[in-house]
Amino acid sequence: MESDKKSSAVSDVGAWAMNVISSVGIIMANKQLMSSNGYAFSFATTLTGFHFAVTALVGIVSNAAGLSASKHVPLWELLWFSIVANMSITGMNLSLMLNSVGFYQISKLSMIPVVCVMEWILHSKHYAKEVKMAVVVVVIGVGVCTVTDVKVNAKGFLCACVAVLSTSLQQISIGSLQKKYSIGSFELLSKTAPIQAGSLLVFGPIVDYYLTGNLILDYKFSSGVIFFILLSCSLAVFCNVSQYLCIGRFSAVSFQVLGHMKTVAVLTLGWVLFDSELTFKNIMGMLIAVLGMIIYSWAVEIEKQANAKVATLSKTSLTEEEIRLLKEEVSKTTVKDVELAQSGLSRHPYSDQAIIPAAYFV
Repeated sequence: MESDKKSSAVSDVGAWAMNVISSVGIIMANKQLMSSNGYAFSFATTLTGFHFAVTALVGIVSNAAGLSASKHVPLWELLWFSIVANMSITGMNLSLMLNSVGFYQISKLSMIPVVCVMEWILHSKHYAKEVKMAVVVVVIGVGVCTVTDVKVNAKGFLCACVAVLSTSLQQISIGSLQKKYSIGSFELLSKTAPIQAGSLLVFGPIVDYYLTGNLILDYKFSSGVIFFILLSCSLAVFCNVSQYLCIGRFSAVSFQVLGHMKTVAVLTLGWVLFDSELTFKNIMGMLIAVLGMIIYSWAVEIEKQANAKVATLSKTSLTEEEIRLLKEEVSKTTVKDVELAQSGLSRHPYSDQAIIPAAYFV
């Protein structure tokens, strides 16, 4: 039992580590690929299509090699999920284009309370006050270190709302689909990735043209660009798998809260690798965010222990009740059998054999 707990803890840490490392890595690779100081590859939606195409290819190879099993999930659910996921990606890109960076960061921070409300509406899930307090601390911390200028307009606000709602719904749906169909994270990703890849590769260039005014066909690909695209796609496979894995093992809220660790890591690496400015305000915000993550981890652990204790007590009391009822039933049955034996059995005057009443054969 103890070894199982240790193995589960190691798997949890491994899932989070893979998500953080791959996410930070892909951000750094994309920064070099898409920034004006790098290769100026500004086709973000199409690049996401490349990511899912490689992920789908890995899934197909894995299934063909017998490394993963394919389970049935209704096509309409896969299509619905893919539409929501693509709305999330497109909405985020449009929100970043139409709004200031400050409002874009605020919209990302709002996902945590939105996920909480959605899980309460859809799954009647409630959160302890310690968890709510930790969420507030994390939101304040990340807000302090990332939010600067806040400018908003009607179109940008609408796109931000679509992005937040669709992203929150997508992350909740990942966990729901895994539980509903008893399907693993990689198996689910293998089924949704081809649909997302196909739709993003078809509509992605159109969205990117609207966002940037440039056609991907007019872009001149060099060996450096191809290398960073392949690097970005490789990291995206680990990032996508770890996202599904983390949400399946934990919850959408936990993924959002601890996911802000990536924001802290990106700010720190940007300062180390790209000479990005790191102010006192950034440092204080990161410290508050880390404190909030520590409080959240503690609150979730307390909640788990409380739930386990309640489950154990419920199971114990139920077992005792079952034993008590079973004993009473056995006792009543024994008494009835004795009474029936005394009243129903008689001796034949010409034999030592007992005559058994016909009722015993009915």
